[in-house]
Amino acid sequence: MCGRYSLSKSKIELEERFQAEMLPDFTPRYNIAPTQLVPVITSQSPKGFSFFYWGITPDFGQNRPVAQKLINARAETVTEKVTFKSSFQKRRCLIPADGFYEWKRLGKKTKIPYRFTLRENELFAFAGIWDEYETVNGEIQHTFLILTTTPNDKVAEIHDRMPVILAKKDEKKWLDSYSSEEELTQILNPFPSDLMMGYTVSPLVNSVENDNPTLIRKTSPMDQHGNYTLFG
Repeated sequence: MCGRYSLSKSKIELEERFQAEMLPDFTPRYNIAPTQLVPVITSQSPKGFSFFYWGITPDFGQNRPVAQKLINARAETVTEKVTFKSSFQKRRCLIPADGFYEWKRLGKKTKIPYRFTLRENELFAFAGIWDEYETVNGEIQHTFLILTTTPNDKVAEIHDRMPVILAKKDEKKWLDSYSSEEELTQILNPFPSDLMMGYTVSPLVNSVENDNPTLIRKTSPMDQHGNYTLFG
């Protein structure tokens, strides 16, 4: 499962990392959630960031409520599912990010939010697929979802799934229309845990209405009164 992520880097950093042009008015994001319009890079437009909605409508559906429920696809079965097979074959994308959130359950009611990043806090890309559909008003919308896989040792302490983070050397292969299914499935692996770090963050991230730099700051573990202390 991947239900929230961050893209807190600047326009210049994004353009340098992905060698693609970003919109002039781009602002960093700290709490990206499903149904929101966010940047991706497709093989059709590799030199520029496109903005798609997170949440994909299957080929057999044309309503937004369905799209909102489909935000991830399992890498292990993406080549088999009718819902995703065509997109996997023809419409793959990179989803730029610099962190993602997962929640650790403590008891029945308490969930502690964690943020996972690469060890050097650098930008990376999730493996994604995209699609387009026609709305009831006749408009064409572009949507994407994030592929997930089994967790590495670090994420497994918190959750039983993690998003597929592509190795930088494999990003071009993921976008290449000539890559074979075998080549593609071989790169959809858990990212090495020794190259990642995770830490607790403020429960303010629980609300999609919050989107500010405070959300990515490290906190102390929750105390007995349910309070956190921000660091940095």
